[in-house]
Amino acid sequence: MRSFASDNNSGVHPQVLAAIASANTGHAVGYGDDPWTLKAQADFRREFGEDSRVFFVFLGTAANVLSLNALTRSFNSVVCARTAHINVDECGAPERMLGCKLFAVPTPDGKLRPEDLLPALNDLGNEHHNQPRVVSITQCTELGTLYTPEEIRALAEAAHGSGMYLHMDGARIGNAACALNLSLRQVSRDCGVDVLSFGGTKNGMMYGEAVVFFKPELAREFRFLRKQGMQLASKMRYIAAQFSAILTGDLWKANAANANAMAQLLARLCAEIPGVTITRKVETNAVFASIPAKAVAALQEQYFFYVWNPLPAEAPEVRWMCSFDTTGEDVRSFAAALSKALE
Repeated sequence: MRSFASDNNSGVHPQVLAAIASANTGHAVGYGDDPWTLKAQADFRREFGEDSRVFFVFLGTAANVLSLNALTRSFNSVVCARTAHINVDECGAPERMLGCKLFAVPTPDGKLRPEDLLPALNDLGNEHHNQPRVVSITQCTELGTLYTPEEIRALAEAAHGSGMYLHMDGARIGNAACALNLSLRQVSRDCGVDVLSFGGTKNGMMYGEAVVFFKPELAREFRFLRKQGMQLASKMRYIAAQFSAILTGDLWKANAANANAMAQLLARLCAEIPGVTITRKVETNAVFASIPAKAVAALQEQYFFYVWNPLPAEAPEVRWMCSFDTTGEDVRSFAAALSKALE
């Protein structure tokens, strides 16, 4: 069954598999003191600046939680959109592990604006309230929307002006950078981001994420946080080699470009089907649509995807995700199956 549920469901890019195999050569020092990890760290410095600091972890949730851990104390709060992954899809891990409160702001498109920070800033200096310390944004958002560089800079200025940090959940940063036709650095560090959770799993890797600090002083104790957070890989070379594979030759860009292009094709073909409404602007690799309820079960017999919003019951909103390995044939077959389900 071909999946349009999540880019997590795709396989692994052959070049990434080859990189893992190439790292499987004899013995190597564990915990990151190996040639593959050193090369991957150099690859990240090439992308983001020589003074950046990168740490590899297994999971996206861990990347987010540990990033925030490096920036906060237990009496702090983190401002995020209500739809943010850290708020709705991490089973309360940030609040449990950090002791911090998430200050979740309702937004129509998953994006924060500087004025959304004001309610949290009212608590600054009040010992009875959590003290806002971090603004966390997702690029691209869980609704598939994009922050422009100007929007990120405005948030960074607002956060820094109030003594706060800006964290970016970049689980799909490759898709965002590709859609904006910018470099990875131009959509993060150059916009004022302090710490980036850099996603690899959704962009053709088997597993692995990275935490990237753009201010070396913020990374000073992170290696201890990573170990305590159970994310220090003993055989780190197998994570690191994957990152080198996607960063070398801009494989990350090719993977993201395909996923984004297939989402555009999917939206165009499905919008032509009577009874189907594309509900949100397609900016990256996510397509949101409203389809008659009778078509959902029939279509899910052939393709895995999620119902995003079950209301209205007669025409729920669904989400379709495209991946690095989604093909035009996959998309056309899906659209044909949807059309047939609506007959």
